[in-house]
Amino acid sequence: MIPSFSGFGLGLRTPHYADFLDHHVAVDFLEVISENFMVDGGRPRRILRDIRARYPVALHGVSMSIGSADGVDGLYLNRLRALVDEIDPLFVSDHLSWSRIEGFNSHDLLPLPYTMEALDIVCANIHRAQDALGRAMLIENPSSYLDFASADMTEWEFLNRVCARTGCGLLLDVNNVLVSASNHGFDPIAYLDGVPHDHVRQVHLAGHSQGEHLLIDTHDRPVPPSVWDLYVHILPRLGPVATMIERDDDIPPLGDLLAELDTARTIAAGAVEAAA
Repeated sequence: MIPSFSGFGLGLRTPHYADFLDHHVAVDFLEVISENFMVDGGRPRRILRDIRARYPVALHGVSMSIGSADGVDGLYLNRLRALVDEIDPLFVSDHLSWSRIEGFNSHDLLPLPYTMEALDIVCANIHRAQDALGRAMLIENPSSYLDFASADMTEWEFLNRVCARTGCGLLLDVNNVLVSASNHGFDPIAYLDGVPHDHVRQVHLAGHSQGEHLLIDTHDRPVPPSVWDLYVHILPRLGPVATMIERDDDIPPLGDLLAELDTARTIAAGAVEAAA
């Protein structure tokens, strides 16, 4: 089982590099996009080493393609393992999705059919990745914009089976739950109540945008009240968990993100008091 970590963090983004390198910032950890640092030396790796000397770091991948029927790319795993060995991250995570087939990479997080066949593929790929990395991973629930008539189970049932079969942990993205629930018409509370709570090690909080017909997981806005409400609901059901504010576009001053992180801390403190 992956050790728990109870702290509050931010995603490290280029506009804020100097803030974290030149000053002490009140965060418990930082999360970086793995692929941005899977290079042989150079400035990106040097910056990450300097950041790691100051803060715990989580590695969050976007292109492992654990749902790929082709399997997980061995060269990718070798490069990620080299980064893991150098950084000793708090967590290593990626998405319940696929992006690659026959050497073509879509550079997008494509949805999976929640079938027994897909479950076997995902679990085999996670086993291979965890063996290659020498550690258990966290798998993030995706945001999605279509579903499959052939599905044998719900997404949260699929995640339960994945965690049980592979021993991986869960990175619970609360905003993704809300986006997918709105787009597909299921109850987000049923989803949150149905995930394997004892496997959740990290929580993502983010904002979204309203498209013409669907909610879009844009990560370009503050965490909205609807996502905070779901965080309030799920937090008492979890053990010690790392919480992170995720912002990838229209990135505001660091102080704005720290204010959102303080909101998460206040909610978490209230959950602890209520449980006492």
